[in-house]
Amino acid sequence: MSRAFVRDDADTERVMVPARAPLPEGVTNFVTPSGLAALAEEVAALKAEREALLALGDAPGDASRRLAALREQLDEAEARWASAVVVEPPSVDDGVVRVGATVTLDQEGEPVTFMVTGVDEADPLEGRVAFTAPIAAAVLGWRVGDVVPAEVGGRRVSLRVDRVVQALQHARPTNL
Repeated sequence: MSRAFVRDDADTERVMVPARAPLPEGVTNFVTPSGLAALAEEVAALKAEREALLALGDAPGDASRRLAALREQLDEAEARWASAVVVEPPSVDDGVVRVGATVTLDQEGEPVTFMVTGVDEADPLEGRVAFTAPIAAAVLGWRVGDVVPAEVGGRRVSLRVDRVVQALQHARPTNL
């Protein structure tokens, strides 16, 4: 068989790894406590998968490509985990929109509810919006009752903050 039809370059082939949610350069990587835990779990799972593949010894083509992808995914996950700044929930619900809060806005008569999260936690289909998203960024720091000017869908609107629910820190029990 001709060498032209044999793949010797499987180990050097570029592996496509799905992109992580973008965190703009220079922006602090704010996360909720549960977001930090999820990042730690992701790092642990990627390390476990890498170790299992490395235990196979000389990995055949697919395993070799998966190892290359794992290296990149692990590097990215570890960087996000290392740069994470946890936004601890307040001890009292003060009505201020912050990372970790669930917010209900009135957008021209229509209610819009979402939780403000870190970029790795965001899932708009589940009602979790990254603090970097325009709508979340527009209302961060505002309070219940405030009317916030914002740009939504390319047009200027007013958003009234109707409700803010914090995931409150619970007081630690004291030893009796």
